[in-house]
Amino acid sequence: MDSFFDSWPLWAQAALVVFLLALSGFFSMAETSMVASNRHRLRAMANGGHAGAAITQKLLKRIDTLLSVLLIANNLINTILPILVTGIALHLFGTNGLVLSIATLTIAFLIIIFSEITPKVIGAAFAEKISANIGWVIYPLTILLKPLLWLVNSFVSGLMGLMGLNRKETALQTMSTEELRSLVLESSHFISNQHRSILLNLFNLENISVDDVMTPRAKMEILDLSRPIDEVIGQLETCYHNKLPVCEGDPERIIGILSVKKALSLLGNEELSHSDFRELLNEPYFIPEGTPVMQQMQFFQENRQRLSLVVDEYGSVQGLLTFEDIVEELIGEFTTSFPGMLTHDQWSSDGSYLANGSANLRDLNRLLGLQLPVDGPRTLNGLILEELEEIPDHDLSVKVAGVVMEIIQFDDQGIKTVRLHKPGPEDRSRLDS
Repeated sequence: MDSFFDSWPLWAQAALVVFLLALSGFFSMAETSMVASNRHRLRAMANGGHAGAAITQKLLKRIDTLLSVLLIANNLINTILPILVTGIALHLFGTNGLVLSIATLTIAFLIIIFSEITPKVIGAAFAEKISANIGWVIYPLTILLKPLLWLVNSFVSGLMGLMGLNRKETALQTMSTEELRSLVLESSHFISNQHRSILLNLFNLENISVDDVMTPRAKMEILDLSRPIDEVIGQLETCYHNKLPVCEGDPERIIGILSVKKALSLLGNEELSHSDFRELLNEPYFIPEGTPVMQQMQFFQENRQRLSLVVDEYGSVQGLLTFEDIVEELIGEFTTSFPGMLTHDQWSSDGSYLANGSANLRDLNRLLGLQLPVDGPRTLNGLILEELEEIPDHDLSVKVAGVVMEIIQFDDQGIKTVRLHKPGPEDRSRLDS
């Protein structure tokens, strides 16, 4: 080895050492950036026309081949470097145990700092940017070293088989719902809070049924065609809905759905009769209670419907569901002029919140950051009555899920108005634990 480098000028030997250190650092950086890169971002870059990202994607599909190329190259360089530096040291200072020790420690330090730690830190910090641009260098090496890689990978596959590991099973692993949820929660630098909230609500739809988002039967507005025509017209003129369920005397028997817009177009006629409105009725669309919201969204699309009536096992109408109800569950309520809706979305300065008894528990949890139970009653009135097990006959307070609820108004049918008091830090920590 000494005789080989004797013909080299000292500067050329030093330059070779620097070059090999840099080359080793390159392979270390490539290894880290490839492994740490986000596959979804690389796919987006490739779909956007980035050729380097497309090559990197191809390399990552055979992670065994990729790692073999990088590790073989890196370890080969790191084996040559100590030999080279030791030869230079012996050439300059002669044969000496101390010289050998210092040369070994020096090259070890240089490899750790400049070929391992620094490149790996850079590769991890700029994973996608680096990996999408170095595929051009790595890919030819996989072709050049193909025979050697086949031999190495065959040996590795044999060892994995002895340990009971299946490479195909690991390749087929997919991201779970909770992992995807965590990914969305950690994406604050790339996704706005509003968009992130919509994505999280989309995950929650899997556990929500139509019963949770429908308008309950008691709050439905129904047009009764058995009433005098003047009263029917008056209701249509003051209606704030686009479509109305229609009955004839018996509100439990819905005979059709009326488009309010089409009905109002008839008001210019001098003589209107109930039959004019009956001709505009569409057949009602019924769905069973307990239907998952995600499934109902698909039904709405397949049947080209935007409104449905939720019925129980006996066929009795329990509520009304619109496509807008599902959309509001995703993005939040976008109308505020309808009766019974929450009119503000934060605690007052004294830490209280005045809510209707008919307020939806999911809406209260979302708006006020509460953890009221939603596996039972769906409204604030239902939750308090379940806790009290009776309709109150005087003003009182009750504490549910750390929230003090002061009953302000009530009647024989239930609780009308409730003042909620913001839970303290102790109540929140107790609930979290």
